[in-house]
Amino acid sequence: MSTFILGLDLGQTNDYSALIVAEQIMPEPAPPPADRRPRYDVRHIERFPLGTSYPAIVDATVAMFERPELGDNVFLVIDGTGVGRAPVDMFRDRIGKRAHPVTITSGDAVSESEDGYIRVPKRDLVGVVQVLLQSKRLRFAQGLQLVSLLTKELTNFHVKIDLETAHDSYGAWRAGQHDDLVLALALAVWAGENPVYFQPKGLFTLPFITGVAMRKRSERDWLTGRRD
Repeated sequence: MSTFILGLDLGQTNDYSALIVAEQIMPEPAPPPADRRPRYDVRHIERFPLGTSYPAIVDATVAMFERPELGDNVFLVIDGTGVGRAPVDMFRDRIGKRAHPVTITSGDAVSESEDGYIRVPKRDLVGVVQVLLQSKRLRFAQGLQLVSLLTKELTNFHVKIDLETAHDSYGAWRAGQHDDLVLALALAVWAGENPVYFQPKGLFTLPFITGVAMRKRSERDWLTGRRD
């Protein structure tokens, strides 16, 4: 059984918005010392053109969310930082409790607010991507578009720590670069690694463990059929 997690980084006026679909794979039963930690296959990467309206992004994201290939065990994690409540409410109106807004912070602890937003330190989001890559638990479908651009964003990402506050800030080495793909990916896999924040009562249960063996990677983006 798989869970599909959609990570959506909503950009402001001069920023791109990006959508990533990650499949979390359930494990085959195996005794210790088998690795029973989650593994992820990225199945779809999309960057919306600059100037794309929020209603258009909502329509495209919900259309992906409702693809039959994803089944019923699917949810959406949205970066609601700095875009206001209106875009987030559009998603909530369309897919209800399976839309989870996140506010990205420069702090050092995860917290939840009464309005359903999850406050997540940016260092946690970026850190989980690094850990998954280093442990070879994150893969990309062969022929997937924008992988090279995502890799470039990861390479250009860096962190600065304020020595007085211990808080961090992130950015690219050169001004004008974007991090939308990195954040969309980070939102999806962080949610998979922290399911306790994404389990509305009576809705569905996310897997806590995923498989030792991975399925063979697709030769293409199987959600769209596109090739490089």
